[in-house]
Amino acid sequence: MIRFVLVRLFRAMLTIMAVVTFAFVVLRMSGDPATVMLGPDVPKEAVDAFRRAWGLDQPLWIQYLAYLKSIFTGDFGVSMRDKASALDLVLERVPATLQLTIPALILKLVFGIPSGVYAALHRQSFSDRGVILLAVLGFTIPSFVMGLLLVLVFSVILGWLPSGGQDTWVHGILPTLTMSIGGIGILARFSRSAMIEVMGQPYIRTASAKGLTWRDVVWNHALPNAAVPIVTIVGFMVGSLIAGAVVVESIFSWPGIGGLLVVSVTNRDLAVVQCILLIIAVAMVVSNLVVDLLYGWLDPRLRSHAAGH
Repeated sequence: MIRFVLVRLFRAMLTIMAVVTFAFVVLRMSGDPATVMLGPDVPKEAVDAFRRAWGLDQPLWIQYLAYLKSIFTGDFGVSMRDKASALDLVLERVPATLQLTIPALILKLVFGIPSGVYAALHRQSFSDRGVILLAVLGFTIPSFVMGLLLVLVFSVILGWLPSGGQDTWVHGILPTLTMSIGGIGILARFSRSAMIEVMGQPYIRTASAKGLTWRDVVWNHALPNAAVPIVTIVGFMVGSLIAGAVVVESIFSWPGIGGLLVVSVTNRDLAVVQCILLIIAVAMVVSNLVVDLLYGWLDPRLRSHAAGH
């Protein structure tokens, strides 16, 4: 088990380093921050002074090594636009983003998994077909389209809910629904498929033949074995919550990390963009690492396979 954990930790560190490197290179190739910040009509001397002040006049590999050194010392840079710590600016937006992502995740788990399990246990019924239809509609409609549809129906036509802002908890209903509907559909579909596959296994028939009640068969034998693929999807969703908030926060003018990322990319505010991307990468890698560890706990065969390599 120790070897299994160490291998996963090593892979996680490599993934984070790859994301950090990729983000660093792409941001430098996407445009000159000096031109964006100062404008096209600023004298060349002012542009050169700006680049020297922020270290942009150095070769790319020197900038990269300096960036890695600063990260390992806990320094995530200073915002070119606000002249404040990039990490502080990002952390100020975290609570607002969590106000959307945590309820959205809860809705996905509460409605997605039970509906998929129910559909699998009532296969080929009217309710099963209804769950499949709603699930397909949920995860095939892009989040920005879903958000606009919800605004059109509940804000413009019915006038029940506000279309944007963060003044009260009511303002968070539409963006939370937008973030959760697609995930509910995905979880429902995967939960249904996992349960159908498990219910067809010989050990389920054996458990039924031993005289166990249907409830015991489902809860003690089917659900634990169907949990393995479901855990994978849930882990991916947890890791991608912040990334998924980018579009939704922009639609509903929600002052979270997503809105800050859009503004920072537009202004080529390198330190802030790099900080946000690093946080997203760490969140996704950590969630996948937790999934791998849960895999090893749920299925001991994976531990022995990892130990053999």
